[in-house]
Amino acid sequence: MTLYDLVAPAIEGRYEPRYRIAGIRAADPLGADATVAAVPAMNRDADIPALTVALRRLVPDHDRTASLSVVDALAAVRDLGLLLGSLKRHGAEPLAAVPEALPVLQELARRTDMVPRDTVHHYTTWNPLGDRQRMYTGEQMEGHLQNAVRMVFPALVAALDTCDELAGLEPYDPRFADALDRTGQHVQAMVDSIDFTVAQVSPEFFARGLRPYFEEIDVAGRDYLGPAAAQVPLWLVDLTLWQSDRSSPEYDAFLDESVLYSLPSWRAFHAAHRGSTSAVSKLSAAISWESTPRLPPVLAASAVSAARVLRILKTFRARHIGIARKAYSDELRLYDAGSGGAPIALLRSVLDLTRDNETLVRHANVRMHAPVPVSAPPRSASRPAPAPLREKRLTP
Repeated sequence: MTLYDLVAPAIEGRYEPRYRIAGIRAADPLGADATVAAVPAMNRDADIPALTVALRRLVPDHDRTASLSVVDALAAVRDLGLLLGSLKRHGAEPLAAVPEALPVLQELARRTDMVPRDTVHHYTTWNPLGDRQRMYTGEQMEGHLQNAVRMVFPALVAALDTCDELAGLEPYDPRFADALDRTGQHVQAMVDSIDFTVAQVSPEFFARGLRPYFEEIDVAGRDYLGPAAAQVPLWLVDLTLWQSDRSSPEYDAFLDESVLYSLPSWRAFHAAHRGSTSAVSKLSAAISWESTPRLPPVLAASAVSAARVLRILKTFRARHIGIARKAYSDELRLYDAGSGGAPIALLRSVLDLTRDNETLVRHANVRMHAPVPVSAPPRSASRPAPAPLREKRLTP
């Protein structure tokens, strides 16, 4: 049994068509199953004419497009997207080759309230399993990479719920530490995912076999990135934990671009919490107000929980950088920036920011364990009073 099996029923029970994962995977509104099954062979042959014909064949007419439900529209973008990325990988601008796809993508974007091309969600979470799985290469490693992203989707949905709860709490509330602990449990799925990726997907396969399919395409004069792993929104966890008021201009600019590729409810989450007071800032302010050497138990528990979830985030980012450095090394790389548009220098910067916030909170734990001043013993008629003890205050 997988994490998806445990969490997905609760997700799919919500009134949110984009969480109806099983329904989207099952949908084939364009009758694309046979066509997309042939895409890996077309890509092996770099057969631009065949890919062009395939895309043209799948493009629905206006009436059919207008009749699609949100679930079917998401599946349609998924299948069109596989051909968009394939054409671009072989040097063709897909909407120049098949211009009739442009108004369809624009209408599907309007109906789904997402960008006018496929995202990482289309390519992984909403992608069928088994014989109907949509793939660029058909290679086993590509399937492993898709599974690595699939396994974190339910956990991230759950993490956004706990982060939303966390944003309304203060560090003196016992629920503050509890919300952080549950967030940490969900974010651990990201570490498990990247460990799975390291074990199953070689840097060479990603850099040279798969990365070229994630290039941006031109849609009505604007470039849209392909289904990049950077679109998996771990940054939404950052947002309420520390990023909302302890970020950098470079990271803020990157998020402003990345948020466009998110689900509508996730974009609303970002808008609601952007610029708010982060959990780390609340915790730092509460600790600074304390005048005793040792923190109150509830505040100390909040500090421990915050340090724990930040350590998990730090672990994920350190391992992510390790993968990125190999995939974008001088020996392997075909591109200077990652598929999400971020250079490795930005990944390093975000790791440093995460580490700085984790260090700040960890220092609070030093204060939590500060010695309590010892009271002077009572006077004895037979012994003189001892010299007064000097209290040494430990500050964060």
